[in-house]
Amino acid sequence: MAQDGGTVVPVDTIKKKTGVSRSWMLLDSSGEGTILDLDRQSIMRRVPINARDLRILDPMLSYPSTILGREKAIVLNLEHIKAIITTEEVLLRDPLDDNVVPIVEELQRRLPMAVCRGEGEDDDRPEMRNEVETDAETEFPFEFRALEVALEGICSFLDARTRELETAAYPALDELTSKISSRNLDRVRKLKSAMTRLTSPVQKVRDELEQLLDDDDDMADLYLSRKLGGVSSPASGQGQGIPNWFPASPTLCSKISKASRTSGFTTQSTENDVEELEMLLEAYFMQIESTMNKLSTLREYIDDTEDYINIQLDNHRNQLIQLELFLSSGTVCLSMYSLVAAIFGMNIPYTWKADHGYMFKWVVILTGIACASIFLFLISYARHKGLVGS
Repeated sequence: MAQDGGTVVPVDTIKKKTGVSRSWMLLDSSGEGTILDLDRQSIMRRVPINARDLRILDPMLSYPSTILGREKAIVLNLEHIKAIITTEEVLLRDPLDDNVVPIVEELQRRLPMAVCRGEGEDDDRPEMRNEVETDAETEFPFEFRALEVALEGICSFLDARTRELETAAYPALDELTSKISSRNLDRVRKLKSAMTRLTSPVQKVRDELEQLLDDDDDMADLYLSRKLGGVSSPASGQGQGIPNWFPASPTLCSKISKASRTSGFTTQSTENDVEELEMLLEAYFMQIESTMNKLSTLREYIDDTEDYINIQLDNHRNQLIQLELFLSSGTVCLSMYSLVAAIFGMNIPYTWKADHGYMFKWVVILTGIACASIFLFLISYARHKGLVGS
């Protein structure tokens, strides 16, 4: 079911809508998903981000892959994955898109947290209290789990497309080297265009992860739970632990109360948290770097194939030039032979024609020898200058 301006709308109705979809899926910390039909103003009232950040998620505008850390939200634009992540919920755009459906399913599977224990006899036992505190210390923050699912989804998607391209490209390139034809050339041209289109998003995602890894402040901005915990700490002097735009959450309350009891948000803790996020980003940076290397290797293979094809074409072109040289030399010699024949064939009386029947035989023999000698001389001269192969 979906909510449209406060009214429940069936999911099938949203699937039938045309034009730019305004559908969003809201996933909370329990993994429950609700499809909402929200405009820009509704989103800005629900999530504290500005209009400029929201434009990044507009499918009608072409923005590069971006991961932005704001005060209370993470704005995520990774190709088809466009989401707003807070400490308790994820707003995912176009959840019915075929490429986004696996991300929704993965978020629903991995977002649910361990339910905090209520007040009871189990909590009075020291070993159970220590176990709960240990789990809270090692628990990955909600926003990082959502970010990890998005990064894993986009990296896996791009890697799968790269493998499909490799599967189609390498046999096509090998076939082209064995037989140069218009069909094979057009096939490789299309594959090269597909590779170029795929390289662009892979490069953008890689550059964004690299930029985040190079700046600790940008990584610290992504730690929303730390900011929320800092607001609720005793040093802040505020009685409210959670801003009024967040719904109540037992897990989040447990984190904030633990932050109030301990000194977890010290400088050392901050450094460890950034290091934890850095390890997360490095893992997917290495994966997207591996995908980029596959595309680079494929591009080099295509370039090598093009060089090989150009060498073959140059060789054929040289062979045609040699053949043209042979034909031109033969044509010159035959022209000289025809000139002699034309001179002797003129209907003009000559004194030496009378009683000299042997002249025809010697003219033909000597002219043929002279033309053949000239032809051999031209070919020898061309070989000496390197114009034809030996």
